Amino acid sequence: MTAIEPDDQEEKPLDPAMESVRRKMVRLQIVSGAIMFVSLMAVFGAVVYKVTRSESKEPAPAVSASGVPSDAPLAATVSLPLGFKVQSTSFSAGQILFYGETVEGKRKALVLDLRTGRTVADVTVAGN
Repeated sequence: MTAIEPDDQEEKPLDPAMESVRRKMVRLQIVSGAIMFVSLMAVFGAVVYKVTRSESKEPAPAVSASGVPSDAPLAATVSLPLGFKVQSTSFSAGQILFYGETVEGKRKALVLDLRTGRTVADVTVAGN
C-alpha cells in the first residue's frame, strides 16, 4: 500500500520565521482562552449574584391596582353636594363614580380619585 518513511514521522525543525509565527499564534491562543475564561466567570458571578440577591430580599408589600396597599385599608371622606341622592356607584382604577340627583333634580356624575382624595370630575347629565 503506502510506505511510510521514518523521516516523515519526525517533525522537522521550522525555519526561524515560521517558528516566530507559531509562537505568536500560541500566545494569541493563550490570551484568547484567558479572556474567554474571565468572561465566563464574570457571567457566572453575575448569575450567582442575582440568584442570591433575590432570595435575601424582603417581599414587597402587596399593592392593588388602585395603588392602595392591600394590608392597610384606605379611609376617606367624600363631600357630596347637599341633598345629593346617590343612585349608583362604580369603582375603576382608583376612582369612584357617584351617579345621582341634586336637590334641584339635575342628574350628575361625580368622580372622586382615591389617591388624591379630591373630586376630579363633576358632570351634569342633560337630557330626557
